[in-house]
Amino acid sequence: MAGPHDGSAAMSEDKADELLSDSGSEDSGDQDGSEEEVGSWITWFCSLKGNEFFCEVGEDYIQDDFNLSGLSSQVPYYDYALDLILDSESLQNEVLTEQAQEFVEEAAEILYGLIHARYILTSRGLSAMMDKFKNCDFGRCPRVFCNGQACLPVGLSDIPRQSTVKLFCPKCEDVYYPRSKYHGNLDGAYFGTTFAHLFQLTYPQHRPPKPAERYVPKVFGFKIHPSAYEQQAAAPKRSTQAAQQQQQQQQQQQQQGESSRQPIGNGAAPSAAGDEPPPVQAQAQQQQQQQRPEGTKAL
Repeated sequence: MAGPHDGSAAMSEDKADELLSDSGSEDSGDQDGSEEEVGSWITWFCSLKGNEFFCEVGEDYIQDDFNLSGLSSQVPYYDYALDLILDSESLQNEVLTEQAQEFVEEAAEILYGLIHARYILTSRGLSAMMDKFKNCDFGRCPRVFCNGQACLPVGLSDIPRQSTVKLFCPKCEDVYYPRSKYHGNLDGAYFGTTFAHLFQLTYPQHRPPKPAERYVPKVFGFKIHPSAYEQQAAAPKRSTQAAQQQQQQQQQQQQQGESSRQPIGNGAAPSAAGDEPPPVQAQAQQQQQQQRPEGTKAL
């Protein structure tokens, strides 16, 4: 006959089984949720820290070979990279080494960036970037008189690995470095040189007016005239010119002094007949004539 302790033990075992079954169902639910949260490679890539400037490119756009024309020659491991972007099952069945897997992942990032530069020039891409522009996902202009104007990403070159992405301010129409170091490492070719300006032409209602205020340099409350900088820049040139002129004058004076000095020696050649005597000899003759008494003749 079972005692009261046996009954309580049986009940505790039943409760433990229920808890284990519930925890197992919760674990399976968490696993399913984690798989759903991962989603596609494109969603995962755009959610990485530092990739906030990217928008999600539609898979139907990537699957169209016309949109990818010319990219196979620019990206290594092109087929593997494209399969990775599209989550192709053929790549999942492929066995790659760790080094090859790293190369494929790097190639996929480059390929997606180049596809992204083309996609944001389409109507769908411009619309996706508009949402980011409204949320100021690209950052604000650091210029004081732009009053926090939202910026757009722009590349200084359409060729990969030439320059990093910059921020274009539609108000002052100048470019700046991104504030985040993560954004500063993005390739500017992933956004191109056309997008920011095509965006303004497509959405003219979002083009801000030019800034009315401008910073004016002052010293003790007085504006600095532009000619002050010009005179300051010309001062070293004038000093160098004056030094050169002084040096030339000294050289000319030295040359004149050397030419006026003529050497007088005992072996000097006699003057030719008919030539006038030198000034020193003429003065000596005059003195001798004056010293002779009157009535004497020169020998």
